[in-house]
Amino acid sequence: MKRLIPALIITIIGIGIAYVMITDNKTLPIYNPSDLNPKLVDESVQGVTQLHRVGSFNLIDQEGNEVTEADFKNKIYITDFFFVTCPTICPKMATQMNRVYDEFIDNPDILFLSHTVMPEKDSVPVLNEYAKELHVDNNKWKFVTGDKKEIYNLARKTYFAAITEGDGGVDDFIHTENFILIDKEKRLRGFYDGTSEKDINRLITDIYTLLSEYE
Repeated sequence: MKRLIPALIITIIGIGIAYVMITDNKTLPIYNPSDLNPKLVDESVQGVTQLHRVGSFNLIDQEGNEVTEADFKNKIYITDFFFVTCPTICPKMATQMNRVYDEFIDNPDILFLSHTVMPEKDSVPVLNEYAKELHVDNNKWKFVTGDKKEIYNLARKTYFAAITEGDGGVDDFIHTENFILIDKEKRLRGFYDGTSEKDINRLITDIYTLLSEYE
């Protein structure tokens, strides 16, 4: 029995060291369309198994400035889809996104991109007023409007934020609580319920994990 105690202690220490090594080297998954629930993936890209990236886009932010993928070069960013007058999930999403914003407000590597799903109503002045109400830095958190079909294609075919099908037409509408984490190579690294405090805690942790990958 006495001989077993030192061996047991050594085993426990070894397990502890291994656990620390594993957690210290944790990396986030890289998501391609084939890795996701098919309900979230537009059928046009369901067969893609690798090299999925955020492609080009051209939108307008709350200050009337053009916003493209180039504005997020070598940046980690969190993106979502909302509309200003939403009375249900969007206020909760804004509260949770603000938590993430406050956590990384001083980190220049982290940016935020929120797309309105009602571009016909959420004009530049409307988005500008909304950003002012949230007291955010316009250079760090972009609220964007633009062509509805482009925004809806981004939601369905790039970020996989919505489970609904549609063509971005007049009667099409997306309403989703999903936040998506994008890395510096424009790859999808995580999906989160933007109304859930617990899930946003996970997002904050994952952002720190992702930052460590670039150290």
